[in-house]
Amino acid sequence: ICGIMQHIEEAGIHSGDSACVLPPYMLDDDVRAEMIRITKLLALEIGIVGLLNMQFAFLDGVLYVLELNPRGSRTVPFVSKATGISWARMAARILIGEKLVDMNLPDDPVPPHVSVKAVKFPFARFDRISYFLGPEMRSTGEVMGIAEDFGEAFAKAQASVQAPLPLEGGVFISVNDPDKEKVLPIARELHSLGFTLWATGGTHARLTDEGIPSNRLFKVDEGRPNVVDQMKNGLVHMIINTPLGKESHYDERAVGKEAYHRGIPNITTLSGAWAAVKAITSSNGNGIHVRPLQDYIAEYNNVRL
Repeated sequence: ICGIMQHIEEAGIHSGDSACVLPPYMLDDDVRAEMIRITKLLALEIGIVGLLNMQFAFLDGVLYVLELNPRGSRTVPFVSKATGISWARMAARILIGEKLVDMNLPDDPVPPHVSVKAVKFPFARFDRISYFLGPEMRSTGEVMGIAEDFGEAFAKAQASVQAPLPLEGGVFISVNDPDKEKVLPIARELHSLGFTLWATGGTHARLTDEGIPSNRLFKVDEGRPNVVDQMKNGLVHMIINTPLGKESHYDERAVGKEAYHRGIPNITTLSGAWAAVKAITSSNGNGIHVRPLQDYIAEYNNVRL
């Protein structure tokens, strides 16, 4: 097993558009063990020699196999840097007849550090495409953040795609009805960190009901002041926006375009919002530490060997 990466976005969003983390940050040991068992079983049954990529989904205690690709993928360089092992080289050696057992490889590499892959989107140049993630891949590049903990690694990766997470200022929140309950702990945490919250009507009302202070804004097609105005005024520094339905299309385009042109993080899933909150909390408490990649790898190899 070269490595197990966990997508930060939910299933249904293209793997190329999802940030991901190695090792998994929210996965029980028994689920990991079952994933490894299924992977080995299928690989041996199909007779794959070389690299393969598998995708799983986990929901309500049930593990689903989404797909198996008998090939290397663009995740191989990321996993190689995260674990310090050239997996493409190892696969090539196996393809020419060498044995896996002779390569002194770990059965399941779990580095002591955390690596996060984030993706770069072309929205600033192609502003007519949708800013919200789905099964169609829209990203055009990838970056990597690495640190001792998940929050700092995610913050580094986010900064590398030119949308650094704010440590203070204002956060705009506008979520669809199914997400209103789930966004409450996120909003409460942001408020406790000192952020000023801005929200559209329905979200503002729900936050108020829970005693979470926020300032109401109009939707873009409702009037002013709206979130685009407040971005231009320098009062909104991060966006959490999960609209639903065709009536949200106008807001989606206007908010996304302004955010990407100004380098403001525009988060469109609640799982991504939680990751951002963890990164902000980590950065506020510890700051950002820079170390050479070779130091992380040497540390891991000392532990492994």
